[in-house]
Amino acid sequence: MKKSLTQLRWQCKAFADLSNTQLHRIYAARNAVFIVEQACPYQDIDHKDPLCHHLIAWDEEDQIAAYLRILPAGISFDEASLGRVLSTKAWRGSGVGQALMSNGIKALRQLYPGAAVRIGAQAYLEKFYGSFGFQTVSAVYLEDDIPHIDMLLPAAE
Repeated sequence: MKKSLTQLRWQCKAFADLSNTQLHRIYAARNAVFIVEQACPYQDIDHKDPLCHHLIAWDEEDQIAAYLRILPAGISFDEASLGRVLSTKAWRGSGVGQALMSNGIKALRQLYPGAAVRIGAQAYLEKFYGSFGFQTVSAVYLEDDIPHIDMLLPAAE
């Protein structure tokens, strides 16, 4: 069955407002994508989640289709940031990644009006993030043995 973005329910919640089940599904999705699929053992639970808002696209079975976290300035970077950006395997190729980034930028701008947004992006996604206005502001560096770059979306006017 073809996945349709109209099937998705978007939710942006502070950590304290997530249910135990929602948090479990978030951690399971992040583990599946970043640790298992990318074969990258790292400490996902980094103690930043309680300080963040979490944007989740839920499918009709209440499973995660896409996810990111919104970090206030001063947590990962001097600027506000988006992190742990993922689409689950079942939803890839549906356009959910573009919808996730558009909704993530919009949610961040509502939470932190006028803020610049910095991301630590996997280098192969430079063109994808560039399509949203992010500009590369660093050389390639390794994070958990994966090439990354820092990218900046200028403050909204």
